[in-house]
Amino acid sequence: MNTEYIHWSPDRGYRREDLRKAAGILRSGGLVAFPTETVYGLGGDGLQKDAAKKIYEAKGRPSDNPLILHISCQSELDTIVKNIPEQAEPLMNEFWPGPMTLIFEKSGSVPYETTGGLDTVAVRMPAHPGARELIAEAGVPVAAPSANTSGRPSPTRAEHVREDLDGKIDMIIQGGSVGIGIESTIIDLTGTMPLILRPGFITREMIARVAGSAQMDPALSGRDHSIRPKAPGMKYRHYAPRAAMTVFEGDIIDVVAEINGRAAAYPADRVGILAAIETENCYRHGHVVAAGSREKGTVANGLYAALRQFDQLGVEVIFSESFSGEEQSEAIMNRLLKAAGHRVEFLPK
Repeated sequence: MNTEYIHWSPDRGYRREDLRKAAGILRSGGLVAFPTETVYGLGGDGLQKDAAKKIYEAKGRPSDNPLILHISCQSELDTIVKNIPEQAEPLMNEFWPGPMTLIFEKSGSVPYETTGGLDTVAVRMPAHPGARELIAEAGVPVAAPSANTSGRPSPTRAEHVREDLDGKIDMIIQGGSVGIGIESTIIDLTGTMPLILRPGFITREMIARVAGSAQMDPALSGRDHSIRPKAPGMKYRHYAPRAAMTVFEGDIIDVVAEINGRAAAYPADRVGILAAIETENCYRHGHVVAAGSREKGTVANGLYAALRQFDQLGVEVIFSESFSGEEQSEAIMNRLLKAAGHRVEFLPK
């Protein structure tokens, strides 16, 4: 397949003919990768069984891992959900459009191929104006998981999408770097209380302030394998670089010393170190990549690009600082620990 490339920019938007072409591809059952404020998504018509199958095939994604439907306005919910629970209204009013996905009971119009066999459907209204314009032009809810090979770090730039999906999908919309850099917060509203299935930019505290309360799915810790994940996709490895990675938790002075000691056991060109901008100069050996600044809160934005950089460097092992204590620490650490296969070492105090 020959993948076509078009552009979107915050200043000029789309060329009209490009927008029509991209929307036409979606309506005809094809796949279009496009930028959102979180990561790049791989879009297909969420109401077409075959389009959903194409998404799973292009990504190499397990078919029981549900896809998120993206809408351009709230009225588009009416045809894809059975009902809108009362607790959804304040959340939608506060956080839509934005990086929040809500889980509802699905209507009969949404095929099980899109929902991974579930009777529920995940829905998001992105804040990215180009994403909403594309969805509105297509006139269909767009199923759009991250536009990467399943298990790899999610794409935050168009070149990341090209690395994984060039030649596998119909079109890639080049829109520069994304603004947030990690996926949306997923909230299950089918129970009596909002249940966070995936932490994201919108934190538990932010949700509780609006909804009155919010709980984290106990399966998120990944430590107790007897707890079945509420969402099937949570059982799969995600965001992972090719090299084995270990995360070190503890006082940052101790973490730096421990990583320096571990790194010295490897040839310098085979070891990677994931750090913050504030500490990257503390390491003496190996390829040091800074995800972002702790002080400026930019770690989430640079995390996936940093993990992909280690693949390009060809390292065999990665040692990572922990980023607990950041504003979006639940989301950052969720992604980081999944990328590391939950290999984490706690240094004594």
